[in-house]
Amino acid sequence: MIDLPVQPDDPRLWIALAVAGLVLLLVLLLVLSIRASGRAARAAEPVAGQMAWLSQSVQQMAQGQEQLRGGLQQVSDTQANAQLQVIQVMEARLATVQQQMADRLAENTLKSQVALAEMQERMTDTLHGQSKATATSLTQLQERLKVIDKAQDNITRLSGDVLSLQDILSNKQTRGAFGEIQLNDILAKALPRDSYELQATLSNNRRADCLVRLPNPPGPIVIDSKFPLEAYEALRAEQSDARQARAASGFRQAVRTHIRAIAERYILDGETADGALMFLPSEAVYAELHGNFPEVVREGFEARVWIVSPTTCMATLNTMRAILKDARMREQAGAIRAELGLLHRDVARLGERVGNLDRHFSQAAKDVAEIRVSAEKAGRRAERLDRFDFDGGGEETPPLEETVPQTEG
Repeated sequence: MIDLPVQPDDPRLWIALAVAGLVLLLVLLLVLSIRASGRAARAAEPVAGQMAWLSQSVQQMAQGQEQLRGGLQQVSDTQANAQLQVIQVMEARLATVQQQMADRLAENTLKSQVALAEMQERMTDTLHGQSKATATSLTQLQERLKVIDKAQDNITRLSGDVLSLQDILSNKQTRGAFGEIQLNDILAKALPRDSYELQATLSNNRRADCLVRLPNPPGPIVIDSKFPLEAYEALRAEQSDARQARAASGFRQAVRTHIRAIAERYILDGETADGALMFLPSEAVYAELHGNFPEVVREGFEARVWIVSPTTCMATLNTMRAILKDARMREQAGAIRAELGLLHRDVARLGERVGNLDRHFSQAAKDVAEIRVSAEKAGRRAERLDRFDFDGGGEETPPLEETVPQTEG
């Protein structure tokens, strides 16, 4: 073993080792620093280029900003000029519009004044017309009120007449006279006056209200007026079923009595028709009888007594008038035939006289033709004399011969 001059536990050894390590560390750090500096230099080259490019870009941006500032200034000036022009145009248009609005306002004001004046005039005319119409309406209203007053007076008198009519109908004799008067009025309207007889007396000394003189068949037919008013009013007035049944029985019996009386008194063989008419002067009684008492109507048919009301009586009398007209035409058939014979002779005589007149016309036509020929001949002779040559010896013209046209005799 070699003896070292320094012992391991010597502090100087440790110091020297520490110094050597420090130096070694510094060398290492220096090497590393040098290497890092190389790398940093290499890395700084593109950064420098980029910095140069950035500097150039910043300059270009500064120039562009300057140009942009100039452009913005120009745009601002242009916009200001345009706004000024727009404002001027708008002001001009606004002035024009204001002028037009003023003109239209003035025109509308004038039109409104004219329309208002016309409206006032129309309103005046309308009010005047309405005043006249109102006055006319008031006058008409007063006249109508007068008419209403007169109608009221008539209604009052009519009420008195109704009361009088009730008094008349309450008495059997006056009620019969009322039916006869109504029957007489219907007869006067439907038949000729000489075709019927009122209060006619038959061979059995019975007096009929009316006897219509129809030809055979059927022959004269009697119309007798009956008015069972008391039985009908009793039937209408009763409310209970029992009383109505008794009233219906009384009404049925009253009508049957009239039917039997007419059949016995006014249907006479060889003198009157094979039937008679019972005249009911009330449509209500007639409707009640045909509506609720058909068996009584059938009994009247069996007894050859036909019940009629004012309406159906008028229709029956119109049928009788047609029968009378047909009969009178048959009676006048001989006279019509005689008149036709006379008419035939008159027509024959008229034919003879027409023939004579035709012969006279033919002779007159022949005479006129001869006169025309003579006139034509005289005219030709006058024309020849007018052309006659007194100086020269012209040829003699032969005389004209008269020719008469032949006419049918």
